Amino acid sequence: MHILFAASEVAPYAKTGGLADVASALPKALQKLGERVTVIMPRYDSIHVGEVVCQYLPVPFGYGHKPIRIFREEMGTVPIYWIDAPEYFHRGKDIYGHSDDPERFAFFCRALLETAKWLGVPPDVIHLNDWMTGLIPVYLRTVYSYDPFFADTSTLLSIHNMAFHGYFDPRQLPYFGLSPDLYTSDGGLEFRGTASMLKGGLVAADALSTVSRRYAQEIQTSEFGFKMEGLLKARRHDLIGILNGVDYEIWNPASDHYIAAHFTPEDLSGKRTCKADLLSRFHLPQELDRPIIAVVSRISDQKGFDLIQEISGRLLQAGAFFILLGSGDARYENFFQRLRDAAPHRVGVYFGFNNEMAHRIEAGADIFLMPSLFEPCGLNQIYSLKYGTVPIVRATGGLDDTIQEFDRITRNGNGFKFIPYKSNKLLEKIYEALILYQDRELWQVIMKNGMQADHSWDVSAKKYLDVYRALQNR
Repeated sequence: MHILFAASEVAPYAKTGGLADVASALPKALQKLGERVTVIMPRYDSIHVGEVVCQYLPVPFGYGHKPIRIFREEMGTVPIYWIDAPEYFHRGKDIYGHSDDPERFAFFCRALLETAKWLGVPPDVIHLNDWMTGLIPVYLRTVYSYDPFFADTSTLLSIHNMAFHGYFDPRQLPYFGLSPDLYTSDGGLEFRGTASMLKGGLVAADALSTVSRRYAQEIQTSEFGFKMEGLLKARRHDLIGILNGVDYEIWNPASDHYIAAHFTPEDLSGKRTCKADLLSRFHLPQELDRPIIAVVSRISDQKGFDLIQEISGRLLQAGAFFILLGSGDARYENFFQRLRDAAPHRVGVYFGFNNEMAHRIEAGADIFLMPSLFEPCGLNQIYSLKYGTVPIVRATGGLDDTIQEFDRITRNGNGFKFIPYKSNKLLEKIYEALILYQDRELWQVIMKNGMQADHSWDVSAKKYLDVYRALQNR
């Protein structure tokens, strides 16, 4: 089977969130299962690798044709192709957030299909990811509906976050090469008075998936469906939740080349060395028996930063260090900078993304916070488990699927979780974790429970392969 994986970001070439990690790891896992996999993404001006394999390919768009170049590289053993169109993708460090984002990614959708034809091997399945690829099945059902090259091609759209819809002015449809007749509420792209690329994908893709079982249920409710829950309920028989895996070749304390010392469930001594290294890097005192509570995240309301802000003072009063890595909402960045300035011996902050530092935090911290309002899957809590860094999460989406409340009696469980989205409930779990931290023998039990769990891509990739085969058998 030939699987074409379409994504707007792929680690390590471009990353803003978990989608990039999935787009890197899942294709490799599928190839290990014996499938042929091709990855295609935009070539941003931050990408400086790869070789040109096509100097000129015209893409029908904008009432004419726009040229692209195609670059190629081996991502491990998986070929990755980049669509080079400086007009749309050379925008500096910010992948998203531009006024013409819908046009940029509509072009990516059309250019990807033309690139697939240029490659010459028809894909059996095109695996789409989020709104940025939502028009691909729309093009296939309209512009390319009589193209024999795609006659046997099926589509699967993975929803990584329902909060982003890819809104655009419906008057752009002809510019995108699509009929204005597609702007309808029933089976079309119309959504609440505008057009949505995500809705196009939800309507036109042959099957839908989300990145955890719980999130597949949640997005069919008014609380998490972002007004599309009716459509998702209507397609519930085509919707499956498959928990994201992690790449243990990259995220593994036994072999991680970023961290100060290696460690395993059988020998945890290296974690203390990693803790000392982390404190040093944030210029904090070498108080190795004081717990470190850490966050690595996009800084936004969705990630629960309003709750963390509310309890930050009491968190420090409880005796812990607090370390934050991330970027996002300026009001939260300003608050945590002031918190660091007020308590420089207890708080460390790093605004921005730093992959090496993310590894060092996972290895050196004791407790990891993810009190998200909603979380389709989450990866950092899974990384934390592997590194013996005990997660405290809210019971939503993939956080609920991956974290089991620790039971002192049975000694089962791998973390702590709360349900109501309230700061006092988060604080209760922090206090509970800090009390357990004082019992070193019990704390090592909960650490090892997490470290010994298997959240690799092996199981998840097989589930995706089952979906692809079902699509082919329709």
